[in-house]
This record gives sequence, C-alpha cells and structure tokens, in this order.
Amino acid sequence: MSWRNALKETARSGLKVERRRLEPLIAIRATAGLALVVGLSLYFFDPAVAASSAFGAFQAAIATFQRSWRPRPVLALASGVSLGISTFLGYLTGANLILFLALLALWTFLAGLSWSVGPTVGIIASSNVAMMLVTITLPTTIAQAAGHAAMIAVGGLVQAALIVAFPVRRWGAQRDALADALAGEADYARRLRHDPVAAFDPAPLMNARSAAAVTPRQARTRPAELHGARGLAERIRPVLASLADPAVGVPEEGVERDRVRELLAAAGQILDAAARAIRHGEAVKLPPAAIATFKTPDTGAILSGPAHRAATRLGKLLHDVVETADPKSTAPEAPPPDGTRPPQPEPAPEPAPTPPDQSDTRPIPLIRPTLPALAPVAARAMRKELTHKSAILRHAIRVTAVAVTGYLIGHALNVHLGFGHGYWAPMASVMVMRPDFSQTYGRAVARFGGTLIGVALATGVVQLAHPGAYFSGVLAVAAAGLTYLFMRTGYVTVQVMVSAYVVFLLGMGGIEWSQTVRERVLLTLIGGLLAMLSYAVYPAWETPRLRTRLADWLVADGRYAAAVVRHYAEPAGKVCPDVREALLEARNARIAWQDAAARAQNEPVRHRGLSRAAADDAEHALAQIARVAMLMEAHLPDRGTTPVPAAAQLATVLRESTEQAAKAVRERRVPTWEPVRAALAEWDGEGVPDRVVRRGTRLLLESLDELSEALGTTPPPMTVDGNGPRTPKESAAR
Repeated sequence: MSWRNALKETARSGLKVERRRLEPLIAIRATAGLALVVGLSLYFFDPAVAASSAFGAFQAAIATFQRSWRPRPVLALASGVSLGISTFLGYLTGANLILFLALLALWTFLAGLSWSVGPTVGIIASSNVAMMLVTITLPTTIAQAAGHAAMIAVGGLVQAALIVAFPVRRWGAQRDALADALAGEADYARRLRHDPVAAFDPAPLMNARSAAAVTPRQARTRPAELHGARGLAERIRPVLASLADPAVGVPEEGVERDRVRELLAAAGQILDAAARAIRHGEAVKLPPAAIATFKTPDTGAILSGPAHRAATRLGKLLHDVVETADPKSTAPEAPPPDGTRPPQPEPAPEPAPTPPDQSDTRPIPLIRPTLPALAPVAARAMRKELTHKSAILRHAIRVTAVAVTGYLIGHALNVHLGFGHGYWAPMASVMVMRPDFSQTYGRAVARFGGTLIGVALATGVVQLAHPGAYFSGVLAVAAAGLTYLFMRTGYVTVQVMVSAYVVFLLGMGGIEWSQTVRERVLLTLIGGLLAMLSYAVYPAWETPRLRTRLADWLVADGRYAAAVVRHYAEPAGKVCPDVREALLEARNARIAWQDAAARAQNEPVRHRGLSRAAADDAEHALAQIARVAMLMEAHLPDRGTTPVPAAAQLATVLRESTEQAAKAVRERRVPTWEPVRAALAEWDGEGVPDRVVRRGTRLLLESLDELSEALGTTPPPMTVDGNGPRTPKESAAR
C-alpha cells in the first residue's frame, strides 16, 4: 500500500464513530465520583487542589473502562496512586530542566516498555505520563506538591470505593466473554449444517479463557454458573466438527446427514439458550423441540460408528453445559445407547468405553496474580523486550524521543514567544502513540480533529456563560460524564469531550480560555506531527515479519498435530494435558498471526516475499491443519485401546518436519513433506482399522501440501527445498 492510501485509511479509521452499546449506569457512577471529589476539594481547599483531585478521579475512572479482567476497583486505585507518585516526583524535578527531562525520559521509556505486560498496563502508564505533565504545574511548594499528589490518589480511592459500594452488573465482563464463546459455538453449529467444513474463529474461546483467570479473592465470590462452562465449551467444538465433517462422519447427503443437521440445529438452540442465561444471570429457557431432538431414539437407529459416538458425546456435553448454566433446568439427555438400533457392521470392533474420567468435567483453575505478585512478572516481560528486534522496544524509544523533543519545543515556545502550557505537545504525542502504525496515525488525526471541535465548543460555552470556579467545575464534570458515556464509540468522540473537559477544568483554576484555545490547538498539532514523523523515521513494520509469524503458527500447529497423533500410540483417554497445552499454543499463534496481518494491511510497505493472496491461502491451509488435528482429538482412543506403534514415528516426523518447514518459510523457501509421506506409508502398512484415523492423517498431508502450494505462488521466485530457484515452467505448473 502506498503512503497516500495508508494515510487515508488510517485517518478514516481514526475519525470513525462506532455504534456501541452505551453503559449509562457506569458513566453516571464515574461522573458522581468525579463530582464528589471536585465538590469537596472546592469546598475545603482551592481550585488548584480541586483540579489535581479531578485529574486523579477522571483518570482513575478512565482506567476502569479499559479491557481488563482485573477488578475495576483495583484498576481505579492503581491508576490514582501511580499518578499521584508520578506527579510528586515530577514536581520535585520540575524546577531543573535537565533533571525533569531525565525523569520524563525514564518514565516515558518505562511506559513504552509496559505495553509488553498488556494493553491495559500500557494505556494506564502512558496516561500517567501525559497527566503528570499537566498536574506538576498546579502546586507551588513541596508541601503543596505532596498535598496535590495525595488528593490525586484520593480521587482514585473515591472511584474505587464507589465501584465497591454501587456495583453495576458484577462479573458482567466475564459473563459476556463466556456467553460470547457459547454463542460463537452456537453459530458454528448452525453454519456446519450448510458447510460441514466451516471455519471457526477460536478468539471467543481464548477470550473466555482469559476471563476465567481470577485472583484467589475473586475465586471465592465467582458465581457458580461461571465455573466449568468454559471447559465444556472447549470440548464441544471438536465434537461439533467431527459430527459434521463427512471425512470422519456421515455422507454429505442422505438420511444420516439429515439427522446430523437436526442435531446441529438443536445444539445451536441449546447453546444460545445457555449463553443468554449466563449473560443475564437468569434461568435457562430451553426450546422443547431442541430437547426432543436429543431425546428421540431415532438417533441411535440412524447413526453409527464415529458419528454416533460424536452425537452421544455432544448430548452429554450439552447436558453438562445447561446444568452448569442453571442447575435447576431440565437439561437434554444424551442420545440413547446402541441397544435401540440394529447392530451395524464395522471394519473392526469399536473399543469398549471406559468409565468417564472425573477430571474430564472438572474446571481447571486459572489463577491471576495479584498486583504485588504482578511486579516480577512485568519486570520479566519488559526485560524480554530489550532486544533490537522487539517492536515494543522500538515503541519505547520512539515515544521517549518524541516526549522529550515535544517538551523542549514547548519550553522554547514559552521562552521566546510567551506560550504557556508547553506540556500539551508531549502530552498529545504520548497519548496517541501506540506500538503499531495504524493506531498511532489514526489516533493522531483523531486527536487533532477532536481537539479542534472540543476546544471550539468549550470556547463558545465560556464566551457565552463566563463561568466562575464552581460553574467551571460543573461544566468539567458534565464533559467528563459525556466522555464516560461515549467511551466505546471511538477515539475522536472521546477526544472532543476530553478537550472540553480540560478547558473547563483549567478555567476552574483561573487559566484564561483564550490562552487555552490558541496554545492547545497549536501544540496538539505539533505533538501529533511528532508522533507521526517518529514512526516514519524509526518504524516497526509488521509486514516484513509476517513470514516469521506464519512460521511460528506452523510450528505450533505441527506440535498440536503431533501431540494428538502420539496418543494413538500411547492411548491415555480423552484428557491429555499435553494436547491441551499444544492446542492453546496453536490458538495463540493463530491469533498472533491474525493480529499481525490486520496491522500489516494498512502499512505503506511492500509484502517482501509474501503477497496478500499467498498469505490468505497459507492461513487457510494452517487453519485446516489445526482443524484436522482437532477432528482426530475428538476421537482419541480410550485407555486400554490397542496402540498403533507407527503413530509414534509419525508424531515425531510431524513435529520435526514442521519445525524444518518453519525454518524454510523464514528463509523464503518452499517446504516439502517427503518424511511425512514415508511415515504415513508405514502407518498404512500396519492396517489401521479406524477410518477417523486413516482419513485424518491423509487430510493432514493434504493440508501441508496446500501450504506449500500457497507459498510456492509467492513472487519473487522461491526455492524448492533449498535446492535452487524455481524455473518459470515450474512456477507455471504450480
């Protein structure tokens, strides 16, 4: 994409206003906290102290709107306390330009590195740096600085206390995450009726897994319906796929396929009902027709073999999901046993079912570290990013250089042209800069546009009303309330409200609005331009790293497939921790690839050996590898089943071959799969009776070949197995 198109797309995304579900009760609570802090500060102290406490309360409330699974009071308190500490240290060094620049550089660099811990920590840390630049100008003595820092912390404490005293939809984020995962599987079940090999996005399941991690204190108060359902949802997905896929299930047309479609439709209805119940904390209302579909004895008479096993297991899992979501509901029973249908001949006898492993339905506890315990974890994550190849480190260096440069420019304008408020340039830079190109440029455009509108609106109000300190405080609280209300609608909308809020708040402290308008607009423009220029000069493009991301995904898929195949040589039942761990790694690698591909889409950089079409085809092939491994996982042999010795060799070959192939992908070579073919031939020589296993291994090889074909179509000419460049004839043949 050219620079012109990239700038146009990022500007469009930055100015986009989205229609999102508003949360008025949460906005009212946050606004009430801010109003309480401002009112008490004005009554007992002076407008400058009120402004400091307002910044603390405002920023603490903003922190609670971030996408984090931590308790909201913890986020508010952490934001208020950290901003208070930053303000006090900033004031101590503010009188000496060199010392303050050193502190600013250190604080900004650490804020940039903090993105390695997560976006919530990165946003709070960056906001602290930006707010520190403003709040250090309010006190005049060390004692006042300590008082201002304390009041900022009090602002965060008040917001935290209000969240505890007036909870709004407790565990709502966790409920939504789990409900979204179940609703996603319901939609998947319906799509499988028409497309038996439909794709499935694992992001909702991974999101639900993140939401399920709780601190020890949260674990004691978590609602019962949030226990266990996520693990059941994880096990339902492969069963749905194996029931629908004609390669391991029933033919694409006929009576059996019709029965499968009925079961999938009923499963979708039951999962949707469970999702609604969990989302709203109410009883499960199951459709009678869906229950009847799973209770009818026709299923046992129509389906046989792997399809009947999958249908039986699906019924049991749905029963457990409904029972978990609402223990008082009447959950659907599993399809009747084989005795209700005539016996069907099989190529080989099915292994006798073993008693279910109790750990199969036991939720795995996911413990989230407390804030004190998070400190060493954060330190390790930040230390890991201290390498020249790290995009986080490059972001930290960029934002540090821009913040220091912006502050020096503002200081020079103040000295030579009488500009006050020089902090607005570095503040704008720090607030808009993100580790990736699209967000940085989009937010820079949105911040400048929002600033123009917000300052213009606030200026008009000030000119008409001429508010005093108390009325300015009221206007500031109103602007903050609108900020909270429209927090999810887009950065440009929020920036309009924030700009008006800052104008009113500083006006409450006695600063003239005319200065605010002229300086804020100009310095915000300077800060935004510095942020955009820094990324152009010292970028961290995602496009050149796409091949590495693809290779990482290939390795993860290979390990997952190898872990599944190995258990055919070493039967261990349905519960296999190594398979589960490999699956999570594969999902993380897939999500990392998708995020990288999305970021690279709008970058003004050439593909450098991986065109968009080739990337899409390779993504499809890797998704198929994981899907096939999942199908085989759904039919893992029970304990005591006769092992298949060749499976161990195939598992080893799969793991080694995908690792070698990943190296080839990074080196822009086309991988080949001859060792896998040889291992499959040995597998076939042993006469594996289970058609799921036979067909699954063949599908794995087909997906690997599809990946090589996708990479082989990427210009410039690549090499085949590292032996030399492909000829035009070879390229055309592919």
